[in-house]
Amino acid sequence: MLAGVVLSGLVCALLARALRRRLGLVAALAVAGLLWSLVVIALITLIPADGAPGVVSAEGRLETCSWDIGGPAPDGFWIFSAGQRLLNVAVFVPPGALLVVAAARWRRTALVSVPVGLALLAAYSVGIEWTQLELARIDRACDVTDIIDNVTGAALGAAVGLVLATLLRPWRGGRH
Repeated sequence: MLAGVVLSGLVCALLARALRRRLGLVAALAVAGLLWSLVVIALITLIPADGAPGVVSAEGRLETCSWDIGGPAPDGFWIFSAGQRLLNVAVFVPPGALLVVAAARWRRTALVSVPVGLALLAAYSVGIEWTQLELARIDRACDVTDIIDNVTGAALGAAVGLVLATLLRPWRGGRH
């Protein structure tokens, strides 16, 4: 997993370097960082944490996602005391922020591209959970609460991205 994170980071750094002249430094870093954050999310959510989990029998495989909103967490929904729920929110903050900074490069279309991008981040989260359901062998669980937490993180990231875009002004770099 760590090797994948490092290797994908190097590839995305090369992408940022290639895009710098065309988009400017801020937008190039935002686009490459957005791509890298999505790869990292896939790696940490789809690679078994403790190595190969072994064989999951057909009888032991879940047929549907858990719809227990809030899950077994005693703290209640929307309260992020710690643990996996907080991590689910935290991993989607960077892509939400980088999406807004990258979209701000093209100010005229940002009002459309940011909501569409957030919808795509939500679809990405759904895709990850669906993959976890279908690939029972990776020993991960599909949970609707994870999707809600991921979308919450992306929305919080978008708010952070608005502040960053105002400070960094990515629309000023590169050719138009």
